[in-house]
Amino acid sequence: MKNGPKPIAMYRNTLEKKAEEVRRSMSAQKAAQVVARLDIPSDEGDLSQQHHEEWIFLNRNSLDMKLLREISDSLLRIDNGTYGICMECEEPISAKRLDAVPWTKFCIRCQEAADRHEFETESLEELLANAA
Repeated sequence: MKNGPKPIAMYRNTLEKKAEEVRRSMSAQKAAQVVARLDIPSDEGDLSQQHHEEWIFLNRNSLDMKLLREISDSLLRIDNGTYGICMECEEPISAKRLDAVPWTKFCIRCQEAADRHEFETESLEELLANAA
């Protein structure tokens, strides 16, 4: 079983630890954001910097929330007995992929296809925006 998949309990433990790590990071970021907001910007440069930091915070928070949802979904798949099965092709996801990205819901082949589709969609949206 050295090269086989880990027991589900180990994946659950990994996912729960990662979720807690993300939650702690989000709390620390929120505290830093509140402290930073206490300073009143003295000029437009400070105001611009503050807006930029808020933008970074919001982007980071969005990514963290997305990751927490993916982890939560993975924990539900463990509970439902569907963890490690690709949600697209319904084939088993390799242990190597689950070890690297335990919250994944797609095998590598389907993930690559989804990434290509997402890239194509973004490119089309950019073309449409630029044409307007």
